[in-house]
Amino acid sequence: MLEETKQLIDTEMTVIEEGDVATPNGYVAGGIHVGLRREKKDFGWLFSSVPANCAAVYTQNAFKAAPLQVTEESISVDNKLSAVVINSAIANACTGHRGIEDAKQTQKWVASKLQIPEHHIGIASTGLIGEFLPMQKIEYGVNNIDIQNDSNSEDFNESILTTDKETKHIAVQVTIDDEVITIGGTCKGSGMIHPNMATMLGFMTTDANVEVEDLNSLLKESVDETFNMITVDGDTSTNDMVILLANGQSHNQPLTKQHPEWNKFAKAVQYVSQYLAQSIARDGEGATKLIKVNVTGAKTKQQNNVIAKTIVGSSLVKTAIHGADPNFGRIVTSIGYADHTINPNEIDVWLCGHLLVSKGMNVSFDELDLKAKMEQDTIEICAKIGDTPHKSTAFGCDLSYEYVKINALYRT
Repeated sequence: MLEETKQLIDTEMTVIEEGDVATPNGYVAGGIHVGLRREKKDFGWLFSSVPANCAAVYTQNAFKAAPLQVTEESISVDNKLSAVVINSAIANACTGHRGIEDAKQTQKWVASKLQIPEHHIGIASTGLIGEFLPMQKIEYGVNNIDIQNDSNSEDFNESILTTDKETKHIAVQVTIDDEVITIGGTCKGSGMIHPNMATMLGFMTTDANVEVEDLNSLLKESVDETFNMITVDGDTSTNDMVILLANGQSHNQPLTKQHPEWNKFAKAVQYVSQYLAQSIARDGEGATKLIKVNVTGAKTKQQNNVIAKTIVGSSLVKTAIHGADPNFGRIVTSIGYADHTINPNEIDVWLCGHLLVSKGMNVSFDELDLKAKMEQDTIEICAKIGDTPHKSTAFGCDLSYEYVKINALYRT
């Protein structure tokens, strides 16, 4: 379990660390190799036994990939999905009209295979931008979708990966209306990650009965606090998407924000979302360390968020962390350009628990002790900007030689 999510756990929630999107009642997930990649699984599916209420958020990149456009259009019909089909290796982005038609053709094949309406099928892709999908391989994948076998979810978790080093998934359970409700999640993401999501696909499922309007607002709130607070390299991709499905198979009373146990459910969704987001930050391409940045006291919550994300996104901060160099000047510099309205004379900065800057002035510290602490795999930076109660946390990773190697050779 990631240490950074432990504060969200209470006695009312059970964490299933091996859980994933198929853990809640009524979901099946799987994946196979269709030849988009040399050997690894590259085609996956997620299926709900009944149409599920659906909420989704998408990339803010102007070059929104074809699968996202088709999925967004489909969800807008009645806010329900029964299946999501995902391929890795090829993003189907910057592919024009043909890319849209290929995504819609995939929908048609899945609709025929599973006997469900086309608009109840979501499409997602991740991988190289600018290449067309080899549709005969996609058709092969569709023809081999297996929704009878409920034990293949790890194949799904693997099939959506690109440069990720490991799968990322979790599930939790809470009791609402005397019914056990499960929330599961699986995601992928490693490089081209920046706040507002990037080359990141997130899938969350629940067997709770949740009204669509409140499901949408809950997802957006959770994403703003989690997926939108991570960064690896400052690049926002064309294919980001997070989907939350609620199929009602736990048979609880409909959940809305007025339900007396809504906060319990919302906290469980937040836990899954935060766990997945931190898993992405920790698994950044070539990453050796997770960076956690806490910022408090700014004038507004938005200002707090911007400063936290700027610190964790600074290439100079990230390289200093990689080299275990306690160069606090890089931290205060990033704070200064994040928001020019701050008062430097009010700034305090801590690195791995050491106070380095007080009221804008450097403080003497034991450099050898701090450098030793910076060799750990989780590095925490704290910054106090002022005296307001606003708090924000952002997550990222160091910038290593391996990151440069991976991305210099990505196409080859």
